[in-house]
Amino acid sequence: MAVYAPLMSAAEPADEREKQARTGRIERLHVHMELLATILLAIAAVATAWSSYQSARWSGVQAIDFSKANAARVESTRAATEAGQETQVDVLTFTQWVNAYAMKDARLADFYFARFRSEFKPAVHAWVATHPLKDPHAPPTPFSMPQYKLASKAESRRLLAEAEQGTAEARQSNQRSDNYVLAVVLFAAALFFAGISTKLKAPGQRITLLAFGYLLFIGATLWVATFPVTISI
Repeated sequence: MAVYAPLMSAAEPADEREKQARTGRIERLHVHMELLATILLAIAAVATAWSSYQSARWSGVQAIDFSKANAARVESTRAATEAGQETQVDVLTFTQWVNAYAMKDARLADFYFARFRSEFKPAVHAWVATHPLKDPHAPPTPFSMPQYKLASKAESRRLLAEAEQGTAEARQSNQRSDNYVLAVVLFAAALFFAGISTKLKAPGQRITLLAFGYLLFIGATLWVATFPVTISI
């Protein structure tokens, strides 16, 4: 028994040193993971705040776009109504002019002709030049002539196109806002995994959760990097 005692006493310090070394490595690993978790928590918190700000900004842009589109649509309707009223005036004066011409009342015909709107007269002149009383293939009325153009009608179409464009931009802004909201959720998930990893004791579990959190954060960051940005100071 006395022969093996020195051997046992020499082995015990070696085992103890190995145990201490392993404990030291585990502690250093925990320290590194704590640092990585802290970094992830910090940058994910900043990314979450940024995405929330951008989501709110794009919601505001969406509201402005919809407001402009609605205003343009209202103005388009007003211009279309004005065009309809002008057409009615042209139809009435033209009808009276034709009646006066048919009755061979030159004075009355000249009276109505002088009161044709400036936009209508070129169409009437062009129509008369086609000799509609002699040519059966002539356009039936001046309203069929390409010279008959209403500025209010063109304005109505322009405003309607502007309204449609504004609506499309508003929908796009809404989608961008929704994308940033989803980014907030992804960054919040990365925060969650980073925070949970600090509560676990098993190194393997901590590494798994922390790695998943980093992968989620990096993927969300690369996706957000493709988003447009709007800033107001």
